Amino acid sequence: AMGGAVLVETSEIPPDPHLHGEVNYAFQSNGRGHALNAMLEKGGGWASWRATGTVKTRGDTRTPDYFLNNTGMREANIALQSEKKIAPTWHVTAYYSLFHTELGILRGAHIGNLTDLEAALEREVPFFTEETFQYEIDPPKQRVTHHLLKLNARHDVPGGGILSLTYGGQLNQREEFDVRRSGRSDRPALSLDQFQHLWTATYSHDLGNGGLLKAGLQAEIEDNTNNPETGILPLIPDYRQFDSGLFALTEKNWGALAGEIGFRYTYRYLNVLRITPTTPPAIERIDHRFHHFAISAGLRLQALPGWESNLHAGFVRRPPAVNELYSSGLHQGVSGIEEGSSGLVTEQAVKVTWSHDLDLSDKLFLQVLGYRQWIANYIYLQPQPEPRLTIRGAFPVFVYAQQDARISGLDVLLKYEPSTRVKLVSRYAMVRGTGDDDLPLIYMPPDHLFVSISLNPPTRGRVQDVYLAVNGEYTFEQTRILPDQDFTLPPDAYFLLGATAGFTIPLGDAHLELSLAIENALSTSYRNYLNRLRYFADELGTNVRVRAHYHF
Repeated sequence: AMGGAVLVETSEIPPDPHLHGEVNYAFQSNGRGHALNAMLEKGGGWASWRATGTVKTRGDTRTPDYFLNNTGMREANIALQSEKKIAPTWHVTAYYSLFHTELGILRGAHIGNLTDLEAALEREVPFFTEETFQYEIDPPKQRVTHHLLKLNARHDVPGGGILSLTYGGQLNQREEFDVRRSGRSDRPALSLDQFQHLWTATYSHDLGNGGLLKAGLQAEIEDNTNNPETGILPLIPDYRQFDSGLFALTEKNWGALAGEIGFRYTYRYLNVLRITPTTPPAIERIDHRFHHFAISAGLRLQALPGWESNLHAGFVRRPPAVNELYSSGLHQGVSGIEEGSSGLVTEQAVKVTWSHDLDLSDKLFLQVLGYRQWIANYIYLQPQPEPRLTIRGAFPVFVYAQQDARISGLDVLLKYEPSTRVKLVSRYAMVRGTGDDDLPLIYMPPDHLFVSISLNPPTRGRVQDVYLAVNGEYTFEQTRILPDQDFTLPPDAYFLLGATAGFTIPLGDAHLELSLAIENALSTSYRNYLNRLRYFADELGTNVRVRAHYHF
């Protein structure tokens, strides 16, 4: 993808041979949600280990004016991690996690006929809204179980090199349940098992004098199988996908100037086995082969004391994903019918990013980042003018389409610290997108402004690390869209006010952290343009969060 990526990895277990851990409890008022998390870890011995567990539950959430019926959730997770140094230069890590959740889907987003659907798109208050809170989760709902196993071996090569070998395996089991007649609501309308296996070998070497070389090989297998018990054509067909690729990245530092250049090539083979939507239906086997690559280069210049400039450019080819090619049916989580387009071709994008970090003084920092992206064969979801009535109800229809596009944007960050106890942070973001027909691109985020003021007052007695913060965010109305491009007009602009406060109490070798946060403090009624459920309902009203964290 031509964009930023957030990589979340578990931290290494400290070598301390004593038992350490933490317990977290959180409560949220909107939905009366509870979350309990506990972690234990111990270093040294035969192997270091860490165990983590989490349980969550939440009932129906609420807008300022009405309940969002059937929006509860239940979740239970565990994670186990073990690390061992099997030789002076070899370090092995094993990680396993189990994630299970059950999510209710807004009942007012599943409509029985076309007339009611048209009314639902115009209603201030959605259908099936009752002033009754409940924890129960009824159809429509989703149930997901996700297993992850990751094994990594790291070898410190003499001379400054590191060899890393990784295997990752995932099993994703997903079930979706509709409101079905004749007592069949407990029979899933979608049921699939998806296996993924990923092998990666990476070698990095410190070249000295500010130089670094990193290269690697990857192979991935993905197998998606739909269970036939549903009696409904699946949203995504059965498929197998094989990826094999290689990449290389080098960095060099010349004092005030630093640069990097990277390259990646991947071959993809996609084998799809689908049931055609024809009458009578037939089984069709389709093969796709894609060659895609990416190249990127960047420069970082310390132009003057307190001024750093970063220039980055890249080119990437991205083949269409299987859902973009062959989706066919109800995407339940967003209450819309999605249809793929098997004739989609590979996206090709060029992106240029230029940022400036300015320390205007020891108290004032400014960051300005602008970007421009040219995309040939840009793939996007296009709303269709006519909704569709099916045996599962009436729903809006979205089709994956393709056109050339241009996207540009600007991000501004300002930090001001008049003292060590006061901080002001302000962020502004804007994005503009235009297609080759000079019409605006749909689903581009509206302009957004965020401002926060935080205080760290002096502490007395045992209470430490006291903080107070107030934040406000203003989301502008998305005016760069034409009425006939969407089912409804974009929502109005809105302002949200929030606040947080907290402190820490030392307890010998342990400590207790307590915090309180309030979201949408003014109980503003609003809809988020990027949330596809905004066709049917408002976002959440006021929500108070209380959190206790005990670390020992």
